[in-house]
Amino acid sequence: MAKLESSLKNMFLSLTFITLGAAALLAGGFVLTKQPIEDADKAKQENAIKEVLPDKTAKVGSEMKIMLDGIADTFFVYPAMKNEKLSGVAVKTFSNEGYGGRIDIMVGFDSAGTIVNYAVLKAAETPGLGAKVTDWFKNDAKKTADIRGKNPSTTKIKVKKEGGDIDAITASTITSRAFLAGVQKAYEVFMKYRTSR
Repeated sequence: MAKLESSLKNMFLSLTFITLGAAALLAGGFVLTKQPIEDADKAKQENAIKEVLPDKTAKVGSEMKIMLDGIADTFFVYPAMKNEKLSGVAVKTFSNEGYGGRIDIMVGFDSAGTIVNYAVLKAAETPGLGAKVTDWFKNDAKKTADIRGKNPSTTKIKVKKEGGDIDAITASTITSRAFLAGVQKAYEVFMKYRTSR
């Protein structure tokens, strides 16, 4: 292969072909991975809904969208029925104030509004510290951190250093604060859903 003369035109053409080739490879990679990623996210969400509901045999109804005043993003509600009665509700909530940014959470409530369980869907918190959010707030050994079995109407779902009733993750107050704010929003969504039925 003959060596090209070093000129502005040849450098421009070379860079153009390299850039187009790289763009084509990236676009191809995106197209190949988009559907598997979406399928994995959907499966994770469906598993989270089952995990957080009080009765695993209850029939989960259609997804409902609910908005809260002053918040631009939409919340999603998944009601579960058993013997034609509301068994529980899973609420997909979030907080944008995490140390690593947005935290997406699925929170389950029984028909009275008591927290049954939660599952973290997405979080980019600090490994070894904020990443403990996936299990910290369902710690049987540390009852003052466990949010399960607590009803936000009678328990302040905030960290203790801000007047709440919940112990923060050690050395991760920002993550704890953000997570609990997301759970509190989920309760507000639950109440809005319950009153609109």
